[in-house]
Amino acid sequence: MNILTVVKHSPIVFALACLATIATALVSEGSYWRSVDDLNELSATAATRMSILGLTRSIVDAETGQRGYLLTGRKEYLPPYDQALKNVDESFRALDLHYADKPEHSEVLGKLHTLTEATLSEIAQTIRLHDEGKTKAVTELILSDIGKEKMEVIRTLSNELLEHEMSNIVETRSNMNHTLMLRRIGVAVFSVIGLLALFMYMRQTLMFEKQQGEVQRLLQAERDRLEIEVKHRTAQLTELAHHLQTAREDERHRLARDLHDELGALLTSAKLDAARIKSRLAGTAPEALALLAHLVDTLNSGIALGRRIIEDLRPSALSNLGLVATLEILAREFAEHSGVEVHCALEPVELEATAELMVYRLVQEAITNITKYARASHVWVNLAAHNRRIEVSIRDDGVGFDTTLRPSSAYGLVGMRFRVEAQGGTLVVVSAPGQGTLIQATLPESTLGIVQEPMHT
Repeated sequence: MNILTVVKHSPIVFALACLATIATALVSEGSYWRSVDDLNELSATAATRMSILGLTRSIVDAETGQRGYLLTGRKEYLPPYDQALKNVDESFRALDLHYADKPEHSEVLGKLHTLTEATLSEIAQTIRLHDEGKTKAVTELILSDIGKEKMEVIRTLSNELLEHEMSNIVETRSNMNHTLMLRRIGVAVFSVIGLLALFMYMRQTLMFEKQQGEVQRLLQAERDRLEIEVKHRTAQLTELAHHLQTAREDERHRLARDLHDELGALLTSAKLDAARIKSRLAGTAPEALALLAHLVDTLNSGIALGRRIIEDLRPSALSNLGLVATLEILAREFAEHSGVEVHCALEPVELEATAELMVYRLVQEAITNITKYARASHVWVNLAAHNRRIEVSIRDDGVGFDTTLRPSSAYGLVGMRFRVEAQGGTLVVVSAPGQGTLIQATLPESTLGIVQEPMHT
């Protein structure tokens, strides 16, 4: 089922699925960038806390270096003091950059700047006085509580900034938790929508498949009914063709009998009358005798023609001599009239009278088609029994034809097929342009199991 079919049969499901997908993507993307902003904020806050703590520690380091230098007079304490001053400058640069867009904390940072500068200035002044040898002034300055009070204020201001940053951390964490919770809720809601869309899709798919199954069942039932109807009509047509063929043979038999009994008797009687007249007119009327002789020849030709017609309508050789002899006679007469060389391989077989007549008509029809269309020079007629089946074949080396196309003589082949199938057999026609034609029929050795209409004699 493609996407167009889904949209056509399930527009609501498709809309829900698209909505769930887009909403989930938006929630996920929004949560991602919100979380990135919060993490950046946390990183900035942590860096600011480190700067504040570093500032306080650097001031303490500067005081420590000052006290060590003043007490011992050793220059080793001055490099840590100088490094502490650099660290203080770096911390203030970071804090100034961080609080540049936060005016509510600029006052605190300004105070911290002032106090830090004053404290560092005082520390630098004590070192300078010590270097100048003014020990008493240095002692008075150190023993005063001004530096201690400034340091307490610096710590208070630093703690205020640290508390603010801590509140930022707490707020940022809360925002992150809120974002994650919204993301969970959004993903859960839209997952439920997606599952609902999937359920509706599966439900509609099952209904659609059920409908398709019902349609297929109805179509199959209709096909089965039509197939049964076709088989029934085919059986009726086969039965009708067999009935018409039987009726045709009966009519031929009746016509042959009438020609033999009535026309034959009339022609024979006329020939006898002509003989009597000839004997009475002997020597009296030469012209009348010549006419009588011509009449007798005409009567003889008529009798011969009647016999040929009778044999064609109902071959008496089939009843008197058998199938093999009748086919040999048919093949010999065909060879004599057409000049085609006929090769016969005929074996005695056991067939019912109707089947023998069908085989004779099959060979006769095939020979007729060869005469009309094949333009063959050789014909092979075979009759044999194999595994309780009778096989009869007629093959020629003529022009052949394309069996996939319907030739103009297709009704002759259809008639052959109906003749064979009416006797419970099968017919195969093999041909190709320029390769001749093979007509092969296979019949059961005994056709007693097939109901045949009796021949009327």
